Amino acid sequence: MTLTAERLDRIQPSLTIAISTVARKMIADGKNVISLSQGEPDFDTPQNIKDAAIRAMNGGQTKYTDVAGTQALRKAVAAKFKRDSGIDYKPEEIIISTGAKQVLFNAMLGTLNKGDEVVIPTPCWVTYPDIVTFSDGKPVLVPCPQNNGFKLRAEDLEAAITPKTRWFMLNNPCNPTGAAYTAEELKPICEVLMRHPHVWVLTDDIYDALVYGGMKASTILAVEPRLKDRTLTVHGLSKSYAMTGWRIGFAGGPVALIKAMDKLQSQSTANPNSIAQAAAVEALEGPQDTVESMRKVFEERRNLVVAALNKAKGMNCSNPEGAFYVYPSVHGCIGKTTKGGKFIKDDEAFALALLDEEGVATVHGAAFCFPGYIRISYANSNAELEEAMVRIQRFCEGLH
Repeated sequence: MTLTAERLDRIQPSLTIAISTVARKMIADGKNVISLSQGEPDFDTPQNIKDAAIRAMNGGQTKYTDVAGTQALRKAVAAKFKRDSGIDYKPEEIIISTGAKQVLFNAMLGTLNKGDEVVIPTPCWVTYPDIVTFSDGKPVLVPCPQNNGFKLRAEDLEAAITPKTRWFMLNNPCNPTGAAYTAEELKPICEVLMRHPHVWVLTDDIYDALVYGGMKASTILAVEPRLKDRTLTVHGLSKSYAMTGWRIGFAGGPVALIKAMDKLQSQSTANPNSIAQAAAVEALEGPQDTVESMRKVFEERRNLVVAALNKAKGMNCSNPEGAFYVYPSVHGCIGKTTKGGKFIKDDEAFALALLDEEGVATVHGAAFCFPGYIRISYANSNAELEEAMVRIQRFCEGLH
């Protein structure tokens, strides 16, 4: 008799976390490794947010809160959605969770029955298909090629929808590609969704403040408000506010769905950390200048990394509109052999050899359901990125 439940066989550990763990161990062992594998800003949490947490602790805000979060934070989240996206949510339409990942988990586990389908454009974040599979659903992956900017075409969404489709999931801007949709680009997608009233929409907008070149990322409900009664808008503080370790995610959606997610959360983690919630109120209601400062730095880093990767022999890198990732093609490197004698049979072999021979940790594209590419996070210092680009160019130059 095995110890683990059968459902655990349906999923695998997060590959982005696994590779980052390997990189950290190599660093601890004294190896010179630059890790570009994890989506974590190198900036510290802004001081005003940390100060709010200290005030909360000193003020005794260390007790249980409502499972769905404090009223203060739910009101702040509702105000944030109105301010940034023009969406009207009441506090009872908001849930706060221990990171956006828990929001996604609650939504899928709380709504999917065996055989329900979830349409997911790829490349996609590694966690989406596994959460769907764990929840007895079936991921329906829709490839979005590089020559279309890694963006979903309305006709491909239409073709993927069946009577069994329960959800459509969109990450905008996207992890791993950085592709971001404008309102104009979302309009035909919304038109498809309006023709299929049985399909619910999950839009993960956690990177929407990190867009570049003067672009403004849009969201489903800003384009088509009539979808509000079947849309869950997911967000969090990890990326834009450099609060990864604080574990605060949130979502707005129909009351019935929020109640179902609240019910599930009540029997798992219950409320999110009370002190982190107090800090989150300050993040959303306090000065926003640090968000813009970080965005500008990320844009500079994006430009640095894209230019360098396009000089690497055998690589081809699109210029992403948002987030802090690039997703370069390594097709021109596959089938070659490294200086150290390793044969590059696929994108995973490329990533492993790059880590072993040059000490640069990335994530192979197959992890994001779209092989032939690697994901590079540029949420590192400029000095680290410059050195990593030198190493990548040297590695590619040595392929034969």
